[in-house]
Amino acid sequence: MEAAYAKKETMNTSIIRVRNFQLWYSEFQALKNINLSLKKNRVTAFIGPSGCGKSTFLRSINRMNDLIPSVRIEGDIFLHNQPIYEEKVDVVELRKQVGMVFQQPNPFPMSIYDNVAYGPRIHGLKDKKQLDELVETSLRNAALWDEVKDRLHKSAIGISGGQQQRLVLARVLAVQPTVILMDEPTSALDPISTARLEELMIKLKQQYTILIVTHNMQQAARISDETAFFLNGEVMEFSPTKQLFMNPKGKQTEDYISGRFG
Repeated sequence: MEAAYAKKETMNTSIIRVRNFQLWYSEFQALKNINLSLKKNRVTAFIGPSGCGKSTFLRSINRMNDLIPSVRIEGDIFLHNQPIYEEKVDVVELRKQVGMVFQQPNPFPMSIYDNVAYGPRIHGLKDKKQLDELVETSLRNAALWDEVKDRLHKSAIGISGGQQQRLVLARVLAVQPTVILMDEPTSALDPISTARLEELMIKLKQQYTILIVTHNMQQAARISDETAFFLNGEVMEFSPTKQLFMNPKGKQTEDYISGRFG
């Protein structure tokens, strides 16, 4: 299946295209006719009030919503020009290509090393030397290696919340994705840990495409290249971030970013 997601894009071409995408939870329509092209090696932020569909949309990109029995979709999402909702799609391979970091850090109850090695082992990597190298590289890329290199075989539960979130990111990086989804990844973190994770996202976009849901508009303004404003299940505006914040096209966008609602 990996060949289906051949990485043919050049810098800043669209890595994800969304066409007439709609989603229902039973009778409730959570997403309405979403059309977006998301560019490679960018940080794209999704903003909007609670319940507007931004997290539902994020989870649609690696088919996490498939786990909810009542979900029904129309339209499609293309990754590397391949439709991800076709029946023949290997969802395990899709989630390897499109990793996810959640709101609350969720390290596995095992050692730091085993957390990072977990994914590669599941995908068949057994060689200890290769695993050692991959664990170190992933932890370095998550800016965590220097803090944990002397305690790799101790429990991941014993490190701080900020370190746990970077460990989860290292776990995602270890399976070598092309896209990283982040659902409010700093909302449970202190300001220093938040700043470290933001710096990391800006650095990582050189190698990965990052999509982040955030309630923090200052964060969106600081780290993202493009921003989509969601309201009532629709994308109301999608623009370069500076343009959206400095010169929004729509009144609803302006009202939201100025704090008049949400």
